[in-house]
Amino acid sequence: MTRLRLSGKAFEGLPREVAVLVAVAVAVAIGFGVVAPAIPEFARSFGVGKTAAGAVISAFAFMRFVSALGGGKLVDAFGERIILSTGIGIVAVSTGLAGLSQNYEQLLILRGVGGVGSAMFTVSASSLLFRVVDGSSRGRATGLFQSGFLIGGLLGPLAGGFLTDYSLRLPFYVYAVSLIAAGSIGAIFLRSAAHRDPELQRTAPFDEQETVSKEVVATSLSEAFAHRGYRAAVIVNFAIGWALFGVRMSLIPLFVTEAMEQRVLWVGVGFLCSSLAQAGSLVFAGRFVDRVGRRPAMVIGSLVVALSLLSLALTTALPMFLLAMVASGVGGAFIGTAPGAVVGDVMKGRGGKVVAVFQMASDAGAIIGPLVAGWLADSISFSAAFAASAAVLFAATWTSWRMPETLAEVTDGYPDLTEEGEVQQR
Repeated sequence: MTRLRLSGKAFEGLPREVAVLVAVAVAVAIGFGVVAPAIPEFARSFGVGKTAAGAVISAFAFMRFVSALGGGKLVDAFGERIILSTGIGIVAVSTGLAGLSQNYEQLLILRGVGGVGSAMFTVSASSLLFRVVDGSSRGRATGLFQSGFLIGGLLGPLAGGFLTDYSLRLPFYVYAVSLIAAGSIGAIFLRSAAHRDPELQRTAPFDEQETVSKEVVATSLSEAFAHRGYRAAVIVNFAIGWALFGVRMSLIPLFVTEAMEQRVLWVGVGFLCSSLAQAGSLVFAGRFVDRVGRRPAMVIGSLVVALSLLSLALTTALPMFLLAMVASGVGGAFIGTAPGAVVGDVMKGRGGKVVAVFQMASDAGAIIGPLVAGWLADSISFSAAFAASAAVLFAATWTSWRMPETLAEVTDGYPDLTEEGEVQQR
């Protein structure tokens, strides 16, 4: 595998594509953070209610979910780089046009189109990352990729707030420009990854490696689901979507202001504590995943997040809330890296559909979690909502505990997996 020595210890020994994908993730996340504060306000400017304004955000998420599997099929058919650049291009064009919207219906449709492009980008980027990095570095690479989104997610809203105050349309144009930059980075610097499969090149005879590198195979969904490790990764990713992308975003702000009776300021402080804890733990978590194993990382991460949610169900004290948010960030770093590494272990060659279903599990959790937790909070209490969410994470912990370890020995590279997902060392 051709490797590029990059400045910074974090990228040492990793293929160049990892740094490129991290740069793309930062650009995409900054742009999304810039436009996020403007979307509901822009929708409301057309005279619609809060529900209709929220539907603009839901349209993006819904179209991401329903188009993910199709995006995976395109990845398997045409390759990651082409679909990545195309997906980003779709989001860029639709976002720019959304900024020119003259009515609510145009904005709603264009954001839905952007969701399709976002699914194409997410699936292709993850599939490429899992394919070009070998088993001994996959956790670290996944952690770095996630850190790119976190960095962008922290920086973007700061600029987005100022831009939204100046103009409701300007953030859409800035997001479109950032996406064009991200797509250009991918199109230019990912060319060398188009036909490279480190697993097949590693195991093929030396005189056949050039031929193998041009014949990238694909892993089917049936092959992936035959492995207990993949099934566990899908379940954990569903729990991540439920708790970290769904309930945390929808219920925490209301919990702070209504149950804890605190100022909105503390919502931002809590989210900042969680983001900083996750960003600060990602590199360590990635190395843990590669050195100790995927299974213990998934158990630890799921358990820590479950306990953080359970603590919110038991108390409304501000110090405990902040501690729980920090814990959820640390746990999120572990379960944000390990399940993806498992998917990469199971994949042989391209796995667009395999990655798509994995991503869809998270989106499904983000859709279902807020609905169930919101109903419990309205019907019973916030405590019931957080306790139910903790139960989902405890189930993910149990599933992770029962899965086989998919990490190969560093000296062996990739594992051979039996039908039940057990590792056989070469």
